[in-house]
Amino acid sequence: MGIMDFVKDAGEALFGKAHAAEPPPPGTDADAANRAAGEAIQNYIATQGLSATALNVEFDGATRTATAYGVAPDQATKEKILLCCGNVKGVATVNDQMSVSTPSAEATYYTVKSGDTLSAISKAQYGDANKYNAIFEANKPMLSSPDKIYPGQVLRIPPR
Repeated sequence: MGIMDFVKDAGEALFGKAHAAEPPPPGTDADAANRAAGEAIQNYIATQGLSATALNVEFDGATRTATAYGVAPDQATKEKILLCCGNVKGVATVNDQMSVSTPSAEATYYTVKSGDTLSAISKAQYGDANKYNAIFEANKPMLSSPDKIYPGQVLRIPPR
C-alpha cells in the first residue's frame, strides 16, 4: 500500500475532451464527474482482462488522485491494476489500498523518458539489453508491442 506518482498529462485518454481531472464547469456535479471517472478507470482495467475481488476505483478530480481498493490474486495483477489507474491522462497520483491473496516480491517502476526503448531500459535496469522481453511481458496486456511505449508512461520492472 502506498502512493504512486504518475505524469498527469500522459496516458490513456479515458475521460474525453473535458476529462474529470479538470475542475468542473460551474453548475456541474463534481461528485458525478468523479464517479464517472472512477468507473471509466474500472472499465479500462476490465478491458485489459485484469480483475480483483471487490475491485473499486475512486477518483478525486481536485487532487487528480485515483484510489484503488480490492484484493488481487497475486502481486503482478495488483501492480498492473495500479498502473492501469495511473497511466491515464489526468491522473497524477494513485493511492494503493489494495492487498494480495498470494504475496510475492514487488516489482520496481520506471517512468519512460523521450527516446527510451525497452532495450535501453532493460540495459539500465538489468545490465542486459536482451532482457527487454521480460519488461514487455510484465506490462502485458497494457503494452501491445515492445515498440509502443511513450514518455511519461510508468512501467513495471519485474525482479531479476
